[in-house]
Amino acid sequence: MASTKPSAENSGTTTEKYDGFTAEERAAMKEHAREQKKAAARRGASRAEKEAAAERDVLAKIAEMPEADRVLAERIHHIVKTTAPDLAPKLWYGMPAYARDGKVVCHFQSAEKFKTRYATLGFSDQAALDDGAMWPTAYALRELTEADAQRISALVKKAAG
Repeated sequence: MASTKPSAENSGTTTEKYDGFTAEERAAMKEHAREQKKAAARRGASRAEKEAAAERDVLAKIAEMPEADRVLAERIHHIVKTTAPDLAPKLWYGMPAYARDGKVVCHFQSAEKFKTRYATLGFSDQAALDDGAMWPTAYALRELTEADAQRISALVKKAAG
């Protein structure tokens, strides 16, 4: 008896094609796996040593970025460290992120790495940004004015709880 359920292979269309993850997404996943292995290798270190090494990793990754992304990432790093010093810097899919109890609260995404028009400051479900039934969880960044920096500072403070 023939199946009555449509399948991806037998959808009746020949123009649809699933290409899977982009090269940038695959690279980010591989980088995340390397980050996990690196963190596992630090298991015998003290908490202070782990935190210092994680911050060095974040600063090194920021230093590798093209100038436009690097300038934004440096400012975001400074804002987060100043506004929410209890959030710990860490790499997350090869990008700077800031976590509480090991869970990412916010992260920076380079425009260059993902070949997008703008960099992004994103917030996870760990961020305390709830505002009614709907609220933004990511912000596009092309430059960072002083007013923008103050707004981000307020968001990070609220997100950190």
